[in-house]
Parts: sequence; structure tokens; C-alpha cells
Amino acid sequence: MSLIQNLVDGLAVGSVYALFALGYTLIFSILRIVNFAHGAIFTVGAYLAYGLMGKQFGGGDFPFSDKRLPIGMNFWIAMILGALLAGLLNVLIEYFAFRPLRNRGADTLLSLVSSLGVSLMVSNLIQNLVGSDPLSSPEPLPNTRASFDLGEVNIQTARLLTFGVAVVVMSLLWYLLNRTRTGKALKAVSEDSTTSSLLGISTNRLILFTFILCGFLGAIAGTMVSTISGTSGPYMGSQYALIGLAVIVVGGLGDIAGTVIAGFLIGILQSLVAGVRFRIGFWDWNFVGSQWKDAIPFLTLVVVLMLRPQGLLGRAQIQKV
Repeated sequence: MSLIQNLVDGLAVGSVYALFALGYTLIFSILRIVNFAHGAIFTVGAYLAYGLMGKQFGGGDFPFSDKRLPIGMNFWIAMILGALLAGLLNVLIEYFAFRPLRNRGADTLLSLVSSLGVSLMVSNLIQNLVGSDPLSSPEPLPNTRASFDLGEVNIQTARLLTFGVAVVVMSLLWYLLNRTRTGKALKAVSEDSTTSSLLGISTNRLILFTFILCGFLGAIAGTMVSTISGTSGPYMGSQYALIGLAVIVVGGLGDIAGTVIAGFLIGILQSLVAGVRFRIGFWDWNFVGSQWKDAIPFLTLVVVLMLRPQGLLGRAQIQKV
């Protein structure tokens, strides 16, 4: 496999990592907590889009087995509406899992444990409602999972589409954060929530907006991943939850630009490792198509923490004594 081919594949995967991890970063920048329920929202987004398109859920003895909604939306409308609904679900998670702890001034570790519990609960709820059989996700466009050759590079249409969607969504997010009053207010709250409240900024409203926005980002990422793979399952977000955590630490906790760079970096490194094969003496190291690539996010995390503990673009915390 050529280097250019690996880079192309890595950019597609990395765009999903970056898009998903931005949800982690935004919430961390505001509340200084890691929301592990973000992986469950990732899964919910894929399932909502599937259901809104009027597709039938799997068989078995479950409440929604062999059933479908009496609607049949276009893929793009279903994806956006499903992402908005996932954002509203994220608001409920904030209200019941995070706000009570925040109002009591509880340790942030308790919020992390609470979000982990919510993640498991949502995944199990999906399994108990529609079963654990993988769902065959529909194609957004005809021949989406086909591929075409561009010179010596083979490009999968689904990966190209996913990369395009991720870039558009991240560009809109950049505009929101840097060119609107809401975005500037979010930055102010992330810097100092107490001072922002004194200046008249409604912190609670911005927190709710952040959860809606993060739910939207996670759901879009989940829908596009199911489009690439062609299937979705109730625990599909678990792996991405861990990879997303590695991405935000590598990029620098709370740094949006660092998260995007780290997402693309890890995606490209995974693709490069998956295409490596070399021989030393009697040893034939063949990583092509192997599971070694699954360890890359965490190996990258370890290396970055050793060399630059604050992450690629993170700022070292100065403690006053």
C-alpha cells in the first residue's frame, strides 16, 4: 500500500476522531470534566438516523423488534434531525447526571463516574429495546460504499463523503466559536465562569447550549461511522469513547485546535501502521490489516505525555503557592 493511499485513508478516519473528540473538548473547556456519556450519544445518533429513515430494526424478543417508524426521511434530513434529538438527550444527561453534582460542588471525579454510568445505561437501554444485532446502515447516496481510482490511489466514496461532512461541520463550529457572540461568550466562560457570570453572561444557558452542540457533533460522527462500516451496534461508541479521550489528551485538554490536529494525527498514524510490513532476519513483521492499529492512539498518548505532558497545543498549568 502506497504512502499516499495511507494518508488518504488516515485523513478520513482522523476527521471522524476529531469531530467526535471535539464534543469532549467543548464540555471539558467549560466544566473541566470528561463526559464519558459522549460515546453513548455517538451510538444514539446512528440509531436515530436509522430509525428516522424508516428502516426496520432487527428481530428477537424486544419491544421494537421487527418494527419501523411510519416515516421515511432522506438520509441527510434524518442525520441532522437525529443529531438534534441526540443533542436534546444530552441536555437530559446534563440535567440529571451533572447538574446536581455541580450544584453541590462535588469533585469532578464523581461527574466522570456519573457519566460512565449514564453511558452504560444508555447502551443497555438500546440493547433491551432493539436487540444487539448489528443494523445494516443505509447508503446516503447510490454506490456510497463503492470506490474509484485516482491515479494510484483508491478512494472509497464513503470515506470521502465522511471527510467532507466532518470538514464542513468543523468549519461551521469554527465560525460559531470565533465569529459569533455566543462563541465569544463560550470562550469567556471557559476562561473564568465566575467572572463571566458577574459580567451578565448566563452560564447555565451556555452549558445547556454546549451539551446540545456536543450531542450534535457526537451524533453526526456516529452516523458517518455507521455509513463507512455499513453497520451499527449498541456498543459501537465504546471504542470511540476511549480513542476520543486519547485524542483530547494528545491535543491538549480543552484546546480545540489541538483536538483537531490530534484527531488527524492519530488517524494517519493508524493508517500508516496498518500498511507496514518489513523483515529483520528471520522475523517477518506484517501489520497489514492487523489489530496493531488499535493500539496506536494509546501509544501516541504515552509518547506525548512523556515528551509534552500538557499535550501538543495545551498550556502548562501554573500553580500559585
